[in-house]
Amino acid sequence: MIKEIKKIALLTSGGDASGMNASIRAITRYAKYKSLEVVGFYEGFKGLIANNYVMLDQASVGGIIDRGGTILYSARSEEFKTEPGMQKAIQNLKNIGVDGLIVIGGDGSFRGAHDLHIRGVQVVGIPGTIDNDIAGTDYSIGFDTALNVIIDLVSKIRDTAFSHDRLFVIEVMGRSSGIIAINAGVACAADYILIPEVEVDLVKIATKIKNHRQGKRHTLIIVAEGAAKASDVAASIKLLVGHEVRVSVLGHIQRGGSPSAMDRLLSAEFSKKAVDLLIKGESDCMTAIQGKKIVSVPFEYVINNKKEIDRELYKLAHVLS
Repeated sequence: MIKEIKKIALLTSGGDASGMNASIRAITRYAKYKSLEVVGFYEGFKGLIANNYVMLDQASVGGIIDRGGTILYSARSEEFKTEPGMQKAIQNLKNIGVDGLIVIGGDGSFRGAHDLHIRGVQVVGIPGTIDNDIAGTDYSIGFDTALNVIIDLVSKIRDTAFSHDRLFVIEVMGRSSGIIAINAGVACAADYILIPEVEVDLVKIATKIKNHRQGKRHTLIIVAEGAAKASDVAASIKLLVGHEVRVSVLGHIQRGGSPSAMDRLLSAEFSKKAVDLLIKGESDCMTAIQGKKIVSVPFEYVINNKKEIDRELYKLAHVLS
């Protein structure tokens, strides 16, 4: 027998991603359409333990769809990784009558959500991370916006590189995954892309740069943060090529900004799916997009699998360069 859902809670966890606010808005308004009460916990699992929450309604989520970041904030919580911390969080949910929880975040957040499910909490996840490294979904909220931010910044760097006959090494985010770097590299027409999944041969790259620089006034190298430090790559390239090299670490600026149309649409569809899953009694899963379909994927699959890079796209990037 499916338990009747009357009140749901939501939180944002891990690194912020543009589109999280759009998702908070969509969850709240769709849940209210379904006659549900909505509670928003501040600062992720930390707020769940501290019982720091706010009641959400149509008015309180108005005007946030175009804002980056998250109005519910995000924070790390070492206490939540302990049994007493989790039990405190669960008791807080029970005390305010929450029947189901939605967690917006990455794979680390879903590990916490899975732990709650094991202890009896009905919980559904929505993938939100600029890294797009979550197994089981083609895209996560925030990835498309981050790519557009990178494209805009690299275009500006290209102008300077061309004007001054420069080599630029540009470091992008992505933790241990090269997904952002590959997609950004293709979209920005980078000359070389360094990712953690493929061994880097700087001597080979330097030789190619020497051969290709005749008549070419700029060279752009995209480096995933998990592959190497941009400063180290630049120092090696300068030594091997004998040409001036500049470094640009894009850093946290990649996370901010108004969400793209794609991220807003994805947020709306993921949010509807998440609420519907809770109403149907589903738990221990996340929303996902596979092809053009919005589906659910078990947390167990997400936790136990690593999302692979698109090696054909990686090859194409270097063919087009």
